[in-house]
Amino acid sequence: MTLFLSKIYFPIIVLILVYVLIAIRQIGKFRIQPWQSMMLGAVLVLVTGQIKPANAFKAVNFDVLIFLFGMFVIGEAFAQSGYIYHLSYKAFNKAKTINQLLWLIIISMGLLSPFFINDTMVIVSTPLIIYLAKKQNIPAKPLILAMMFAVTTGSVFSPIGNPQNLLIAMNGHFSNPFIVFFKYLLIPTLINLSIIFFFIKLYYKKNLSNIKELIHSEEKPTDGNLYKISKFSFYLTFALIGLKMLSFLFGLGDSFKLTYISLIASSPILLFSSKRFSVLKKIDWYTLIFFSSMFILMESVWETGIFQKMVNGYNLSSIPVILVLSILTSQLISNVPFVSLYMPLILGLNATAKELTALAAGSTIAGNLLILGAASNIIAMQSAERNGEVLTFSDFAKIGIPLTAINAFVYWFFFNIIP
Repeated sequence: MTLFLSKIYFPIIVLILVYVLIAIRQIGKFRIQPWQSMMLGAVLVLVTGQIKPANAFKAVNFDVLIFLFGMFVIGEAFAQSGYIYHLSYKAFNKAKTINQLLWLIIISMGLLSPFFINDTMVIVSTPLIIYLAKKQNIPAKPLILAMMFAVTTGSVFSPIGNPQNLLIAMNGHFSNPFIVFFKYLLIPTLINLSIIFFFIKLYYKKNLSNIKELIHSEEKPTDGNLYKISKFSFYLTFALIGLKMLSFLFGLGDSFKLTYISLIASSPILLFSSKRFSVLKKIDWYTLIFFSSMFILMESVWETGIFQKMVNGYNLSSIPVILVLSILTSQLISNVPFVSLYMPLILGLNATAKELTALAAGSTIAGNLLILGAASNIIAMQSAERNGEVLTFSDFAKIGIPLTAINAFVYWFFFNIIP
């Protein structure tokens, strides 16, 4: 009996331990990085036999890791070449006040992420925003948080905005997923994007109140050759994402994988730049370790079966139940595994497009609740730390918890009035 209970609860205890370590970040004089906490969790479930090595290997999503690797190569090339300076100037030079800058970050990130994949946006945008904040001598943290919440929220209304939406769109038997997602999710998402602005202003009122007019100037590239290659990779990335959108519209589904986009777009840097080894040396390897470890730990939690049992007894096709279970359960087993479990259950109950898009909304805004709720949050957190900005668990949660509650209410309200 004791052995049975330990098999069920030990992975969950480990997961809670990981959350605590990421929240406190320090034990005595020893500072603990998020990737170290997650790796510790993966090691604990492996060495105690909570998950078999073969299952742990299968749990690691190499498509995700390869995609991130390629995008990290592009992001690092942007930084080393100075192309990041050009992007920062082009994106934000129209903002003359801090309010205009906040709105510009929220609206641009929120409207680009549904079509250009939220993880891609975060990889490019986090160092860009930190560079801008340092240049303007303004606090970076509220700008980064605004970007993180906007990228997650904005990705709700597109079937290709994030992996869980893609999974729903491909298996939901929609005649046109874009039309269905826009019908139910576009207007409430735009409202939720605007709410982010007021939360950031409320929680960072003192930090942002005394900022004077912003003055922008464009800096020259630091490496001309790498700059040209980075620019080509940038345009190639968005061209390939556009190609993926077309493949989806023409019914080809996931035949053109995100992995292909990442590898093709990063190949000019790896093949033709003399700085390829410098770029490879400095990419964010620790985030790749974080994700590999997270896949293993989440699979171990999944194998306990406790969450599969939790959903029994509920009206699974009820929109409030879908939203609440999506938001809360995604914190523990991640949103993609949750959608993989939940969608067949509600499809078996003849779920309509409304229930399926509610699943998309709930599992996505789950990323606004806590910092570990979305892959894009983890990428932003790790990238910020590499650039000298520490985002704590409480920094995110103090805004994320009330924001997510309001987000969920807005979606629930619109699901009730849209036929």
